Amino acid sequence: MPGYEVTEPRLRCVLPFEAVPAEVRLLRKAAVKQLSRWGTPVAVDEAELLVAELATNVVKHVGEGTSATLILEWAGERLRLEVHDKSPVRPSLGTADCDQECGRGLHLLASLAVKWGTVLTAAGKAVWCEIGLSADRTCLRVERAAEALENYQGKGRDPYLLGKRQRGGLEESAIELIADLLHWTAARGHDPDDFLDRAQMHYEADAGAA
Repeated sequence: MPGYEVTEPRLRCVLPFEAVPAEVRLLRKAAVKQLSRWGTPVAVDEAELLVAELATNVVKHVGEGTSATLILEWAGERLRLEVHDKSPVRPSLGTADCDQECGRGLHLLASLAVKWGTVLTAAGKAVWCEIGLSADRTCLRVERAAEALENYQGKGRDPYLLGKRQRGGLEESAIELIADLLHWTAARGHDPDDFLDRAQMHYEADAGAA
């Protein structure tokens, strides 16, 4: 694949699936089970959420019932997730509307993954992302958060408010991003309070390990 070279040993798992909500749920479980078998030092909740986002994108934008494939690959300090489908249309974070669910999904993908992108294949396209497996997860999270906020800041915002926010730092952007993510969880039928509790648990676990 262009721009992607692996020089160290790697583990690879290929999981074909049908793009329907029931299959997406099963795919999430299969991915978590595989990562547990490998013993990857990665936050399972993050990987599970990214698998769900990538697979749901196929359901919504390629077509329910179409065939697709999830590839899990562990090499060095990165876990790579790829979803291959038969559509050549590539999603774009730059043109995604933050007020639409698809836009929120892309911004969530960008905030959780160290890197992500799309590439055309012989059969269609692949949307991929990578999760860092570095032992220093706290620094990695801080770097990801800073990058996500810089990308998020100013997306569809009033220029006056943007200038004011730039002068005052990224605090207001962080609050707005968290609020948007809570709206996203509620739109998906989840409990926002539960997500906040789980995020707090992750923070405390990382802080305790630091």
